[in-house]
Amino acid sequence: MHARFVRGAVRSAAVAAAVTGTLTWAPAATAQSSEPTPSASAAPADTPAPDAGSIAITKKDAAGDVLPGAEFLLLDSTGKEAGRGQTDAQGKLTFPDLAPGVYRLKETSSGSPLHEVVADQDVIVTPGATTPLTITDPFKAAKVLLQAKDDKTGKLLPGSTVNIGTGSETLLTLTTGSQGTATGELPVTSRKTDFWVKQVKAPADYDLYKPSKTFTAGPGAPVTVTVANAKTATTPKPDPSDKPTHEPTGTPSTPADKPSGSGTGGTKPSPTGTSTPDAVSSPTAAAGPNDNTTPKAPAGSLAHTGADATPWIAGGAGLLVAAGAVALVVTRRRTPAEPEPDDTSQTN
Repeated sequence: MHARFVRGAVRSAAVAAAVTGTLTWAPAATAQSSEPTPSASAAPADTPAPDAGSIAITKKDAAGDVLPGAEFLLLDSTGKEAGRGQTDAQGKLTFPDLAPGVYRLKETSSGSPLHEVVADQDVIVTPGATTPLTITDPFKAAKVLLQAKDDKTGKLLPGSTVNIGTGSETLLTLTTGSQGTATGELPVTSRKTDFWVKQVKAPADYDLYKPSKTFTAGPGAPVTVTVANAKTATTPKPDPSDKPTHEPTGTPSTPADKPSGSGTGGTKPSPTGTSTPDAVSSPTAAAGPNDNTTPKAPAGSLAHTGADATPWIAGGAGLLVAAGAVALVVTRRRTPAEPEPDDTSQTN
């Protein structure tokens, strides 16, 4: 019935419009617009809330120089992006109008080929205050190539261990592998840093390289460190065939041209230059046919060999000759002279 009433009202309005020609269609007063109308009391979108805070970043490197061009991303506690920006020529960046809370700050680029980015960190924003934050980017590590070589041939040597450091601090230890090389990353604290290298273990069969070498390295730059070793001098081992075939025994005899200490058992130098026993120098000391005693070797001398019989034979021959000469003289003296004819007997 309500529907018939509405249709009837519409027809009546149409008839009235046709009669007067001045009535137009207008929406009912209760109709609402499809877009919300801003409230007169709402604050403008760019007006910060009274309790908003901010973050002020200063970017530097390990040497204290400011770093422009570093890029940062700020996330709120729900992980949504709350800000993004890049440090200016003074290395500064500010995130304003932040609601109080905890934010996550990410450095996406250091803006320099010599520097690394820092790890992510949390930042607390307090109402109506600015949170200052100084971020220091480390230098990129230097790339070190270690080589151990023979100082004569230049051959690469495995098994060489070195320490590398600066000042009194050891920063890196490297050992050459089967190819005679080793690589590592050396942390640097400036654009040009001085380092020392010292060998603590030499390759097999080589002497230790004792001097301490120095070199300079820069951030992210490759550098080659070479240690040269001298081969260890070796003493040749004795050949078993070189050993003496016979060893001396007993006590060395007294030299032939010198008399022995003292006593009756000594020797006297003979004209031939050999030692002659005292018994040979006197005929009365010669052994008789029934004498069974054997001459004893002088104390402290070696036993006589066959070569020592020569003086004995020569001495015996001399005695025989001397004895024969004496006998001949005696015989001649004892033989009477032949008698001469007695002329006296004939006269008588």
